[in-house]
Amino acid sequence: MRDDYKTVKGYGEAETIIQKSQFLTYIERAETEEEAIAFIDSIKQKHRSANHNCSAYLIGEHDTIQKANDDGEPSGTAGVPMLEVLKKQGLKDTVVVVTRYFGGIKLGGGGLIRAYGKSVTNGLEKTGIVERKLHFLMKVSIDYTLLGKMENEVRNSKFRLKEIQYAEAVDLYIYAHRTEEDEFITWITDLSNGQATVNIVETEFLESEA
Repeated sequence: MRDDYKTVKGYGEAETIIQKSQFLTYIERAETEEEAIAFIDSIKQKHRSANHNCSAYLIGEHDTIQKANDDGEPSGTAGVPMLEVLKKQGLKDTVVVVTRYFGGIKLGGGGLIRAYGKSVTNGLEKTGIVERKLHFLMKVSIDYTLLGKMENEVRNSKFRLKEIQYAEAVDLYIYAHRTEEDEFITWITDLSNGQATVNIVETEFLESEA
């Protein structure tokens, strides 16, 4: 089962000007290498006249897929520094492209490394980072006589109520973090004096600001 992890909120972009060169950063979430490559290609199409469209991505629970591309910049001065920023932030399933329009002033190897790293950092600040935590969606079935008490207790707890469905019995759908399954069941059992039935419906990642 995949652990909780951090990734970007979604699509984002930023502009950084360094020594008259324009660095345009584009960031997106990508859960497969195909998605990452398609995103990179779309930016390259958008900026076909740019001097460089450098890229990097990390994909998989254990970063099993990692790629960095300097796209014509001196080896190791663009793609790898970009990838390192993603790693230092602890991000997963993230792709980034930095497009450079040369401003006439050469930055040198060290300057390029700093410039591409700064561009990704700026892009991440604009895009935003979220933490994705794996939860169980728990179905709690109770008698109508318990609804008022149970709903109130759930809404005032750390567990998140998704919805309530009304039929012969009342079904409350509640999110519990995967590490809190036993605690949740014990809590519901105590609240209902053993009259509730609890089942796991599915697993789902919930996102919150990192």
